[in-house]
Amino acid sequence: MRLRIPRSKVVKLSQLVLPSLAVAITLAIIRFPEEAFQAAFEGLDVWFNIVLPALLPFFIGSQLLMGLGVVHFMGVLLEPFMRPLFNVPGTGSFVMAMGLASGYPLGAMLTGKLVKKRFFNAREAERLVSFSNTADPLFMVGAVAVGMFKDVRIGAIITMSHYISALLVGIAMRFYALKSEKTPQPASFRKNESIMLKATRELLRARKEDGRPFGQLLSDSIKDSINSLLLILGFIILFSVVIRILTVAGFVNLLVPAVNILLNVFGLDSSLSPAIISGIFEITLGTKLASTADAPLIQRVIVASAIIAWSGMSVHFQVMSMLSNTDVKIFPYIMARILHAFLAGIVTYIMMTFPIGGFASWSMPVFAVAPARTSSSWLNIFAVSSQVFMLLFSLLVLLSIILYLIKGFEVISFKVIKK
Repeated sequence: MRLRIPRSKVVKLSQLVLPSLAVAITLAIIRFPEEAFQAAFEGLDVWFNIVLPALLPFFIGSQLLMGLGVVHFMGVLLEPFMRPLFNVPGTGSFVMAMGLASGYPLGAMLTGKLVKKRFFNAREAERLVSFSNTADPLFMVGAVAVGMFKDVRIGAIITMSHYISALLVGIAMRFYALKSEKTPQPASFRKNESIMLKATRELLRARKEDGRPFGQLLSDSIKDSINSLLLILGFIILFSVVIRILTVAGFVNLLVPAVNILLNVFGLDSSLSPAIISGIFEITLGTKLASTADAPLIQRVIVASAIIAWSGMSVHFQVMSMLSNTDVKIFPYIMARILHAFLAGIVTYIMMTFPIGGFASWSMPVFAVAPARTSSSWLNIFAVSSQVFMLLFSLLVLLSIILYLIKGFEVISFKVIKK
């Protein structure tokens, strides 16, 4: 005899989970007020000195480019590249480039904005956000390699493995929901019209539809960017407090035996358990514990690379908030993060088998900004982030033009006409 639970009761039970968690967190903060305050202060410090200067130029710049119609222009030109490789429209190239260069959660933010404007549908958005929402080189090289591992060469290995595995995830996700509808090209396109003319027509049409003067566009971009960054601040502080309380309360120690079983399967040292448990929730603390664990260097780097690819529940909740009010499902993104973490660990292992000295020329010193809490460091990070944004935008435009020129080449053949 089967016991059936009415659907209404299941719904009521699920609705009790979040309130129960909120009450538990509140009681834990009351129980450990000093630890909660210190964790919140550290989260605020990380946001102001690292996250804010690194992301602000990309947030403002990306929204300006969307308002000016540049996204439409590049979307038309890069359609022949993005559709066959990742099964997403050409406008996904803008999201991919900005996400890969700026870091979490800009890729998700741009995906949410563009899917609401119907640049692509929900299934295409799920494919796109699965590989375009990645860590940034400033964090991987500056914070992790220089600040935690004290070796800038580690940054080249982690960064390369992170981006290679992200692109592999994008190629794998192109087969997700393969039979779903594809976003059609704009109805204004004309047959036998050159792709450059189509792109220019889309840029002008988008700018006309937006209609905001540049001053208002800049003001709106700054306001929206600050609001998004404040939302990120809230998540960083929340999860900093939650992780600290879980650690102090001994909950982390309860998970160590289960994680040790997983580590033994992959032949990794058990001292990496706290790093993995913390990394499940928050990326910075997890990578920090991985860098100081009593394990061989290759294992510490592999675990740190996997944690960065997973990105932590803190980032996942940021992604959920960025994709709210859309039909985009979060489950494919979570599955993609698991795949990304697994692939990042494998690629890191392959790269670490080569002599580490061979990567000295790939150290990317421009990104090697140690996470010092000084005004000069803040300005340095902001300047580097702004330079990367301008360089990235220039490369995108150049790539678009090159693809247009390549597509325009025609093979000239000669035929012998017999009389």
